Amino acid sequence: MAPTKTILRALAGETLPTPPIWMMRQAGRYLPEYRATRAQAGDFLSLCYNPELAAEVTLQPIRRYGFDAAILFADILLLPQALGAELWFVTGEGPRLSTITSQADFDKLGPVEDIHDTLGPIYETVRILRRELPNETTLIGFAGAPWTVATYMIAGRGTPDQGPAHALMRENTALFEALLARITEGTIDYLAAQIEAGAEVIKIFDSWAGSLKGDAFRKYALEPTREITAALKARYPHIPVIGFPREAGDNYIGFAKATGVDCVALDNSVSADWAATHVQVDGCVQGNLASSHMVTGGQALVDETRAIVKAFSKGPHIFNLGHGITPDADPDNVQRMIDAVRAN
Repeated sequence: MAPTKTILRALAGETLPTPPIWMMRQAGRYLPEYRATRAQAGDFLSLCYNPELAAEVTLQPIRRYGFDAAILFADILLLPQALGAELWFVTGEGPRLSTITSQADFDKLGPVEDIHDTLGPIYETVRILRRELPNETTLIGFAGAPWTVATYMIAGRGTPDQGPAHALMRENTALFEALLARITEGTIDYLAAQIEAGAEVIKIFDSWAGSLKGDAFRKYALEPTREITAALKARYPHIPVIGFPREAGDNYIGFAKATGVDCVALDNSVSADWAATHVQVDGCVQGNLASSHMVTGGQALVDETRAIVKAFSKGPHIFNLGHGITPDADPDNVQRMIDAVRAN
């Protein structure tokens, strides 16, 4: 049976007169209602692991803006925690993890089959959302791509150039690849459990894919995404997958065909006109308004939104930002963006 929800129609390859819209990090610190709920939770991880509150912050932007999709509120680093890494957040600085830089570190990780003991609350959040979301709203589950998750597990934090992960890749390739394989296996199980709980679409976030070049991109960004997608499609052929190899540049070309994803999410380092010619020819694309427009607003926001909608109007397109909305964004600018998309 053909899908009726707009995002599912776009992911199935349909060109719609008005593109469906959602926004990366649409549940977040730019919204006063989010900040109030997070304060109630106590801290970020407590919010992620509280199904009622995590569902509440996921629903907040749907109530406020009527987006066509909600994305599960969680974090890509919950999987490494479930695998046995220590995880904590430093206020104003972000996440910290125990590091994996030696075989002894790797050996401390637990087996993949144990991850659900930790991640059970996340699946409960998904179940709540399937009950609570409006019938027309699509529920997106997600995970970090293995390369991006590995960069955090190796460095113990986010780094500007992913240098520690690149160093381990060169100096102990066997350990690096073993870690990537463990993350890949865990990601498949994690996403499958999200689908079983009610996720209708899966998104794989490879936030640091752009630092991989040449054959390394193929081996450590493209191939793990292909493996995850193939495993999910074998079990859930009706569930579409969105891949986001951020800042992949020319490696966006052919990414959908090589990995099997149903849609390629684009950052704003590539133009919509370029992507329409080189990427959208293979199917659905998602993106790619610069998130800075959510801060600055004005006519430039409206003009660029309209230009992106026009550039992608000849094929399947889901409107989104090129990266997550930032905490300093003006909530009113989000509404201006939505109005500009839906006025086309």
